[in-house]
Amino acid sequence: MSNSKLKILVVEDSAFMRLLITDLLSDDTQLEVIGTAVNGLEAIEKVKDLKPDIVLLDLNMADYDGLYAIKGIMNDRPTPILILSSVGNTNLQPVFDALKHGAVDYINKPDRNKSKMRELQVELIQKIKSTSRAKPKKVNISKAKVEVVTKKRRKKSDYDLIAIGASTGGPTAIERVICSLPADFDIPIIVCQHMPAIFIPQFVQRLGALTSLEVVAATKGMEPTPGVVIFCPGHANLILTGNTKGPSIDFTDKVYREYNKPSINAMMQSAAVIYGKKMVGVLLTGMGKDGVNGMKDIHNSGGRTIAQNKESSVIYGMPKAAFEAGAVDEVLDIREIGNYLVNNL
Repeated sequence: MSNSKLKILVVEDSAFMRLLITDLLSDDTQLEVIGTAVNGLEAIEKVKDLKPDIVLLDLNMADYDGLYAIKGIMNDRPTPILILSSVGNTNLQPVFDALKHGAVDYINKPDRNKSKMRELQVELIQKIKSTSRAKPKKVNISKAKVEVVTKKRRKKSDYDLIAIGASTGGPTAIERVICSLPADFDIPIIVCQHMPAIFIPQFVQRLGALTSLEVVAATKGMEPTPGVVIFCPGHANLILTGNTKGPSIDFTDKVYREYNKPSINAMMQSAAVIYGKKMVGVLLTGMGKDGVNGMKDIHNSGGRTIAQNKESSVIYGMPKAAFEAGAVDEVLDIREIGNYLVNNL
């Protein structure tokens, strides 16, 4: 066995699925399944004994489910966790709960049709490799409660738009930022989170229930409005068109190399043309370089740019790339970004 191989623990209550997943992963010489577990309790023990590089975890299991495993693993020996479950096909709430408790990323398992698992092989292997780069820490949910920031000033902001981009680890980071903003926050916000299209509506609904701001999914012709958080859909690349007196949302067929549908660069670069120095770009945790060109355009137009710091990022890829490109004005911990938006703009 090569020391460079990624050691994987597969946690799945179906014997057939354990065999199928192991077979799918065996095609990649950089991966090795070093063990399996049938429920959350066994997963916690196997992580202690085998010390895997990553845990591939189902959420629906008898007796001790995936969330039980995540809580135990993140408390005893924090390890990157990738969710592979069919639960997201019908109800995303368990997925969001899993991410909040420390899981890094997720991938939908085909519901009922096990033969389609092979169609996921490329995506699954890519997700395993990207998830393994995360640096998870112990998660204390009781101490992670978000407090709404108090505004220290009453003057109107100099900025007319905030554009937020995120990828791996983003849902929890976005939740932390948006939920810290007060109900009278007066700068329109557009968010681009790398997420499958079917996940966006439920994420919007979940976030809307947690914040005093209005949270909506973008539609063509919609205008950025104070007090409203607009989410890019997952099936298209959102752009802003028009001018500062009448900007509105549209969609483009242009393909973006760094990440496509939804593209952070598409959103930020088009916004920078319209808003220039009157906008703020915020780039959060995620792998790759999507958003870097957008942050450059905002920065070069005289706008303000903020990147999440390494310590609080699940994966310090996109923020790091933007910083190294000279496109970042402020590097902040995720716990500080909401306060900065309220009191420094």
